[in-house]
Parts: sequence; C-alpha cells; structure tokens
Amino acid sequence: MSKVWEIDFYSRPIVDEQQKKLWELLICDSERDFEFSKFCPGSQANARWLQTTLEEALPVWRQAQGLGEMVVPERIRFFRRAMKSIIPRACEAMGIPPQPSRRTFAIHQWLQERYQDVYPNHPGYQPLLAPPTPFEPTLPKPLPDALRGKGWRLVTLEWRALKEMQDWDITFGEGLPLDLIPLAPDAIVPGLLIFSERAIPLAGWMSGLELSALTLELQPQPQLLLETGLNDRWVVANLNKPDILAEIEDFQAKKQISKQVHFLAVQSNPDAQKFAGFWLMQDILPD
Repeated sequence: MSKVWEIDFYSRPIVDEQQKKLWELLICDSERDFEFSKFCPGSQANARWLQTTLEEALPVWRQAQGLGEMVVPERIRFFRRAMKSIIPRACEAMGIPPQPSRRTFAIHQWLQERYQDVYPNHPGYQPLLAPPTPFEPTLPKPLPDALRGKGWRLVTLEWRALKEMQDWDITFGEGLPLDLIPLAPDAIVPGLLIFSERAIPLAGWMSGLELSALTLELQPQPQLLLETGLNDRWVVANLNKPDILAEIEDFQAKKQISKQVHFLAVQSNPDAQKFAGFWLMQDILPD
C-alpha cells in the first residue's frame, strides 16, 4: 500500500456556464488504488481552495485504504513547474511534505485517460484552449563528485524479473506501478549499471534526487543525461567515442520498445549479489 499521493491541480480544456475556464484537482496513489477528482472555478484556483479540498480527500483515502483517522500521506508529489508555489503552500499548511517530481507515473496515466475519454464528453469542452507553456529544459550540470561511479555498463532485464523486484536485496531504490504498465513477461527492459567502491553512499545521494529518466541528448554534443526533480539534468557521460554513442543509441531504441521503461542500478562491483541502489523509471513528457 502506497502512502505517497500524486496530484495535479491545473486548468482543463473546459469552460463553465459563464465561459470561464475550469480547473481540476486530481489525486491518486502510485498504484491508482485510490483516486479523487474535483473541478474548481478558475476564480477560486488558489492555495486555500487546494488545501480545503486535499483535506476533504483525506477521510475518503483513509476509508478506502482502511487507515486510522490520524494517518496522512508521507508526501505529495507534483510535476507541474507552474504550480511550484501554490501546491507547496497548501501541502505545508497541512503538515505534509510537498515533493516536486517527475516520478508521477500514475497521475500522468490518469490524465491521458481523462483527456481521451472524459474532457471531450464534458458540455464545456473547448479543445482549442491554450495549452501549457512548452517545457524548456535546463542546461545539464556536471554530476557531483559524490554521484560519480568508478565505471558503468549497459544491461537488460526481462519484465518478468522486474516483477520480483520487491524480493531483491536493495538498500535504496524505488519501483513503478508494474500492474499499470502493459508489457509482456519476456519484454526486454534496458538499464544502466553503475559500479562504485562507495556504492551505498552514492546510492544514498541518488535517493534524494527524485530520479525520473536517463536520456540521450545529441546537441550541442552527445551526452547521456540523468533527469531528476522537476527539471534538473545531470551529465552521466560525454559520448565522445562512436562505439559508446552507438551503445547509448541502442539503449534509447530499447526504451522505445519497452514503453520508455528503464532502470538505473548501483553496485559495489560487477559480481555483487545485491544492489546498493535500484530505480525503475519511465520517461514521460514534462508539462
């Protein structure tokens, strides 16, 4: 049972009877065992309305999960950079840590479903309403010394093996809602394995970064990037050699086949039987 909420609070392509844009709050847990939604008039779209409605959702969540009346989410993840002021104010007023993150796989999936099946059937649907401001990626930064490994290797695992991840010996890490991702048991999932004599400290540092994806950037020079938080990007490797670039391009091609699911793992050496860190990720488009 996940005690982490994922939320989205933003305007939708819908107007009310006065032709004013409607906002909507969506709340779910990472497995989508709990879902809560409520529309909000644009004139009331502020931290106070958000806090009140989050508090309204709490007893619904507790009852659905069989939790005590004093239990609250461990943290609340959100992905929209435009809401990095309103959402934290509402969360902090409730005493719940806000977590800017692109590890919001469940809420993205739910949003896609609503854009396809729910909003077009609303009487106020206006598909031509202005979309969010396009995402402008930040310049990649050098990976801090604390996060540099001794070496790395590209590897693959079958999807059926990742279904057993909860039984592995992992010090730091996080999975995905596997049951929500339609992959065949023998589907190949690519990953990056980092080796370090300081594997546990390195994995501990990584655990605080909200890892979201490994990506290839070709311009102005080929680089393998680690994307974290809302829009941070770190250089894992400069791909100066054609053979190494070809390996990363193959990694990217495998990601396309595996619905962008991939992983990053940290071990003390190639023969280690346990992971200092293991994170399953899915590259999703930012807002």
